Amino acid sequence: MTFETKSLQVFQEALTQLNASFNYLPKLDQSVDLTAIRPVMLEVAKRMENNYPYHHPMYAGQMLKPPTEIARLAYMLSLWLNPNNHDLDGGKASSAMEKEAVAELAGIFGWTTHLGHLCSGGTMANLEGLWIARNLHPTKKIVASAQAHYAHARISGVLRIPFLSIECDSRARMDINVLQRLLQEEEIGTVVVSMGTTATGSVDPLPQILELQAQYGFRIHADAAYGGYFSLTDNLDPETRAAFDCLNKVDSLVIDPHKHGLQPYGCGCILFKDPSVGRFYKHDSPYTYFSSDELHLGEISLECSRAGASAVALWATQKLLPLIRGGTFASSLSKSREAALALFDKLKSDRRFIVAFRPQLDIVFWAVKSGSASESSRLAREIFKRSNEQNLHLALASMPRKLFAATEGEIINWDQDYVVCLRSALMKPEHLDWVDHIWHSLDAVTTDALSAARATPLQHIHDATLDA
Repeated sequence: MTFETKSLQVFQEALTQLNASFNYLPKLDQSVDLTAIRPVMLEVAKRMENNYPYHHPMYAGQMLKPPTEIARLAYMLSLWLNPNNHDLDGGKASSAMEKEAVAELAGIFGWTTHLGHLCSGGTMANLEGLWIARNLHPTKKIVASAQAHYAHARISGVLRIPFLSIECDSRARMDINVLQRLLQEEEIGTVVVSMGTTATGSVDPLPQILELQAQYGFRIHADAAYGGYFSLTDNLDPETRAAFDCLNKVDSLVIDPHKHGLQPYGCGCILFKDPSVGRFYKHDSPYTYFSSDELHLGEISLECSRAGASAVALWATQKLLPLIRGGTFASSLSKSREAALALFDKLKSDRRFIVAFRPQLDIVFWAVKSGSASESSRLAREIFKRSNEQNLHLALASMPRKLFAATEGEIINWDQDYVVCLRSALMKPEHLDWVDHIWHSLDAVTTDALSAARATPLQHIHDATLDA
């Protein structure tokens, strides 16, 4: 597989048009030393060869999805100006494009009135969401599930907010009974709801959490950094669909265009249902915000300088691929979900593997059937290593015993409270056409790994584990 390069013809045409728009300015000599640049760029290309093939369907490990062609082109085009979306002086056109693009993101969840902006990623977006929560409930705790992204606990520490982790059920979702007990015992100001956990893609039971909100009056912050775009798909299970259909009722949410939104890294988004929380952002600056009476994005964000290129790329992508159900973008995302279900079915029917539960989004994880949790973990690591050598790139994840409650008899000896699993994020629509190829490679390396394990005396395995 080679990189797509035909679109560079369109880029050159667009750059020529942009350049011509500034012909009214005095001529500026911009000499470029191509002789000096060339060897450095070729060295950059050489260094970049030491990478995983993230763009290829055989990379099915971590949450890495290449930006679409239009995003690459628009981002690159904007760099000839390098706009800064902190204020209109630095990013006049790109600020307007950001507002339009963010409004379209809010529209996914049915919000016509909102406050929101782009930021550097999900971590910063979640920080802003919890910062507002702290301002509204300065003495109350924040809670999230044990499978929520670790950023929430760290952010709470940075903001000096008391944080509690809530146990998960056997499907890696927030345990609603534990939540209710905590609400009775603690002063809870905000519940973080994960709409697609990073380890398993599990979706917290938002409908039931909303029922508790009506009783206890806490805020709901939805971390939809990974899963938010699945609101547009047409092939979710009914229970998962019901959770996504409730997202219009939360107080704030995060969505990451640089995950499923086909954008380069550095593009997250925070959205608030109630625009009045903008009062907490209010500040004065002696040298910005004077070019227009219109709201500057820097007045509703914690970050100062922000890449206008991110807004330009997102705007262009959503112009080409509108965020509508049944559209091209939504259909491609549905293929990722379909690919995950196809791989899950193959794993479930293979006696060498253990699958804990059906995936809710497009993430699949599985354990290797073995006599003990430690041996299963060792075999998973071996398969991971051998797969990488055969250009099938998977991921590893440590999963608690509780997730395998429905398959308790599959691992006879739980000599540790967790098992290391193999995991795939089938984020690319192309994965659907490559499931058979992925399975063929996984089948082959698993056969080799298990054959090697049978040929190795158990005592040797035990000693090697102790040495490690």
